Amino acid sequence: MVKKYMEMLKGSYCKIVTREPGEDRASVITGTLKDVDYKDGFIIVDSEQGLGCLSINTIIAIKPKSKENYGKHKKSLKNLKKDDIGMVGIGTLIVFIAMVLIAAVAASVLINTSETLQSRARTVGTATIREVSAGVAIESITGYTDANKTRIEYIALTVRPRAGSKDISLSLCTLSALFDNLSILTLDESIIQNVNVDNKSVFNTPVVSGSSYTILDNTTSTTFGVIAVHDPDSSVTGTSGMNSGDRIIIIVNLSAIIPDQGGLLPRQSISGTLTPEVGIKAQYDTTAPAVFSKRIVNLS
Repeated sequence: MVKKYMEMLKGSYCKIVTREPGEDRASVITGTLKDVDYKDGFIIVDSEQGLGCLSINTIIAIKPKSKENYGKHKKSLKNLKKDDIGMVGIGTLIVFIAMVLIAAVAASVLINTSETLQSRARTVGTATIREVSAGVAIESITGYTDANKTRIEYIALTVRPRAGSKDISLSLCTLSALFDNLSILTLDESIIQNVNVDNKSVFNTPVVSGSSYTILDNTTSTTFGVIAVHDPDSSVTGTSGMNSGDRIIIIVNLSAIIPDQGGLLPRQSISGTLTPEVGIKAQYDTTAPAVFSKRIVNLS
């Protein structure tokens, strides 16, 4: 490179083309030519990478370049950086949207699961409350002996619904009687009658008014009869159902349940349960007295 040309370019913004010995590809450096050291064979260039030196022997060409083009070059670099940042922002946005969608799906699953569990818990809770609050209770037990007062042929269980209990279907209740064997009795819906029909006593209650057939005569070893003691809405006699405030007497034929001795002898015991369709069952356990002074015996 001729010395006078180098001197002319000092202080100018130039495009410098260099190529190292043994290499086929040239490199381009853009910057301000600050000084030339002819003794050591270097030029000093202030480029974007900073202040540096280039060997004069590697320089192929030097072309002056205006500052305006340099500004445009820097501006393009700046725009390029902004575009790069924009691309990163789009990627971040995609990841964010994906996270939001995943969170939405997870939240939807949790909400559906919680609603299902809540509905099931409500159902179980309602059933549990009904199971605990509903049911029947046996208030008293009365026995009815034979004419000779040697054995108890029938027992009468006074039954009422438990406090807060919903309607109870008597046709779905089962009565067990445990003596030598376990007997299961159900309601015979044809032998349900109000108390004091034809001014008869409980154990002489007729099946229908004016009939000579009593409820006692129609009970068997597998069926029991019902006498409505308190039934203001006729739910017992009309639909075989018992609701709040009702009170009934269940007639059980012990002579049919214990046929070999015709009923319950003195000092003998019998027990069992009255189980409704839903709710708490009622238990009874009674022992006959040693002597039957009257035909009607209190066994409570």
